Amino acid sequence: MNSSKRYLLDTHTWIWWNASPEKLSKTVRSTLECVGEVDQIFLSAISPWELCKLVEKGRLSFSKSLVDWLEEALQIVRLQLVPLTPEISFRSTTLPSPFHDDPADQIIVASARTLDAIVVTKDKLLLNYPHVKSLW
Repeated sequence: MNSSKRYLLDTHTWIWWNASPEKLSKTVRSTLECVGEVDQIFLSAISPWELCKLVEKGRLSFSKSLVDWLEEALQIVRLQLVPLTPEISFRSTTLPSPFHDDPADQIIVASARTLDAIVVTKDKLLLNYPHVKSLW
């Protein structure tokens, strides 16, 4: 029996895991610390873009260059960047109702549904969305 798990990090989860792990819930911290070799951790390609937009808008800053921070943050062991494929693009526009209009969230949820992954998020809109598995 395959007991592997697939997790897709929401953008803030990925940022916090790298910059402020104390902001993660105990459940998320212990889950990410205990991810086994058969488990997979995914990050949507939209997340680095979303992070850059936060920096551009002055809502987030780092003590090192953004390019350096991104390169380091993408080197997490077993982190796999999920490209924005035509299938995910399509699925992000056809999510079962009700879903909100945030394009990044739509892509993240469509990616998780495509990969059969659990979204790791604090976002209540995603946690309460019945058509995707989530964890906080």
